[in-house]
Amino acid sequence: MNIDDFKDCVEDWDVLSSFFPGDWQEKAKQLGALRRCRKFADPKALMRTLLIHFVDGCSLRETAARASEGNLASISDVALLKRLKACGEWLRWMAAELMTTWIAKQPSVIFGKQLNIRIIDATAVQEPGSTGSTWRVHYSIGLPSLQCNEVYVTSPKTGESFKNFSANPGDLFVADRGYAHRAGIEHVIKGGGDVLVRLNLNNIPLLNEDGTRFGLLEHLRTLTGNQLGDWNVFINGEDGLIPGRVCAAKKSKAAAEKAQRKTVAESKKKGHKPQPETIESAGYVFVFTTNRVLATSAVLELYRGRWQIELVFKRLKSIMGLGHLKKTDFEGAKAWIHGKLFVAFLIEALIRAGENFSPWGYPIRKDSRKGTMSVERGLIDASPG
Repeated sequence: MNIDDFKDCVEDWDVLSSFFPGDWQEKAKQLGALRRCRKFADPKALMRTLLIHFVDGCSLRETAARASEGNLASISDVALLKRLKACGEWLRWMAAELMTTWIAKQPSVIFGKQLNIRIIDATAVQEPGSTGSTWRVHYSIGLPSLQCNEVYVTSPKTGESFKNFSANPGDLFVADRGYAHRAGIEHVIKGGGDVLVRLNLNNIPLLNEDGTRFGLLEHLRTLTGNQLGDWNVFINGEDGLIPGRVCAAKKSKAAAEKAQRKTVAESKKKGHKPQPETIESAGYVFVFTTNRVLATSAVLELYRGRWQIELVFKRLKSIMGLGHLKKTDFEGAKAWIHGKLFVAFLIEALIRAGENFSPWGYPIRKDSRKGTMSVERGLIDASPG
């Protein structure tokens, strides 16, 4: 499903709203999105107006004009921004409900451990129009709550780094290879947190306790079958060596060959020839973590969980550029992120429903409590996971 297909779905409000959590309208009032029905007659009118902004990518001014034309609300762009800021928690709650109902269940380590897991990522946002500016959105989202706890908007010159975020005791920052830098890792450690980050062979020099080089590829080669690797390593910090672990697993033959072909293709695209060691290392999954408590399998499972939700984040990123981001206001930007997450999970729910659509053509009703879709002449299991 692409964004144009989703826009068509928005036009069929009864079908689209059937995917919402059962008490979504009551929650609009409980969470402060619509305490008083000023400007908007009810939560339906408010949500339909917000979807114009999130899905069609209209500016707040154009969104307000369309809402007036469609008899949804008579509101100015300034008042609409204030309303959007008040909707942040409501949108976050709806996104979280959609994820737990429709998205494949995350590994138990995410839900079963008392960790303040923070998925760290960044993406570029291009404002519409020939003079539209390009910005980079750096955001931190908790799992499993999907609470956007930090978001910053910068120019594209500001690169991906853990240093862009505040770190606190109990935090576990989870990120891809773009964040595997010593300075950023040390920033998290000094704040009392831990990191779990994907590696490549060269982005972080790994050391043994005596300061000699840790032979990462040599250790990876010792893995066979389903064997997991867990080796103590160190990285250089300003105040001395920082202890950590490398957790690794060997990919299946088919997965390894696919990853190696991708590595070669990406290198050619960048105009250089990959080293044989780089191609070989693509046959393994290996991460660096400073967490000393989680078992090896839990570390790898947790990172796998990041990649499961990354599939949804990719949809989020693909639609992010359609919106006008409020660049100077934290609450406005956070609410905007939550709204985009909600749309991303709504698209995922529609895709899952389409995959299990009844061949008889009878209306499908979703039971949000059970995660199932029932039809008049049977039951289609659509429970996540």
